[in-house]
Amino acid sequence: MGEVAVMHSEPLQLECYGMNHMTENDVHTPKSNEPMPEEESNQSTDDININDLQEKGYMEHGCQHYRRRCLIRAPCCDEIFDCHHCHNEAKNDTNIDQKHRHNIPRHQVKQVICSLCGTEQEVQKNCINCGVCMGKYFCETCKLFDDDISKQQYHCSDCGICRTGGRENNFHCDKCGCCYSILLKNSHPCVERAMHHDCPICCEYLFETTKDILVLPCGHTIHKCCLEEMRKHLQYACPLCSKSIYDMSKVWEKLDLEIAATPMPPPYRNKMVSILCNDCGKYSHNVQFHFVGHKCLHCNSYNTRQTSG
Repeated sequence: MGEVAVMHSEPLQLECYGMNHMTENDVHTPKSNEPMPEEESNQSTDDININDLQEKGYMEHGCQHYRRRCLIRAPCCDEIFDCHHCHNEAKNDTNIDQKHRHNIPRHQVKQVICSLCGTEQEVQKNCINCGVCMGKYFCETCKLFDDDISKQQYHCSDCGICRTGGRENNFHCDKCGCCYSILLKNSHPCVERAMHHDCPICCEYLFETTKDILVLPCGHTIHKCCLEEMRKHLQYACPLCSKSIYDMSKVWEKLDLEIAATPMPPPYRNKMVSILCNDCGKYSHNVQFHFVGHKCLHCNSYNTRQTSG
């Protein structure tokens, strides 16, 4: 917390006349923990002032990544940015000379600037000058401020950064090296350092992205929005391993009917090929060649590729 002035009330002076006419029952002695009327009023005023500082400018400042009431000074280039994502986007722009492109060492940030009064200071939750709360969520390790606590932020010491979604709703997988929903604890396929790479579609580093991420059936990870774009373009296989992302059994059945209704011309009727299935990873030999597709003899998938003529 920042510096908060606490008002101490002066001792209450009672002018008593004719004490010889009063009994013990006529005198009220306050208990040691019972506040005097002025004390109670002052404490109430202090609480109101603190609440005002907590709410002043709330959700009125920040950037597209975070709503917060401070800016950061980047230790790498000594420039001021709204947040570390803003820095990385600006300093990795294609207009920047490649040799000058860089990411901010976010854990090394030492100075922040209050958005309300402009005071530059060491990293802390409350401004040392105006006392305003610069972020309702504050992580001293990550130097992260965020007023939007509906994200249920928490710091994962194993990841080394802050995550969203609530600590009780997530778990850290040591093999994958990242946090997943608790719903995936006993069912997700483990892939070594699954999120420590770029999204296969947009090439943004997944480990520190602010976008929603999906874990595919094969264990690879991708932005949710990027997967939706793939679906719009009728792409239903993992961009990394080509394994089917969705249940394609109904599609395979339609291909069965199409192949049955489309006999091959005489020169191709006796042509056999060997195929490798992307879904089950097994080889099938002596498969009838067809222009429409080649069916895996093990799992009935058409997500295959030819390995020989």
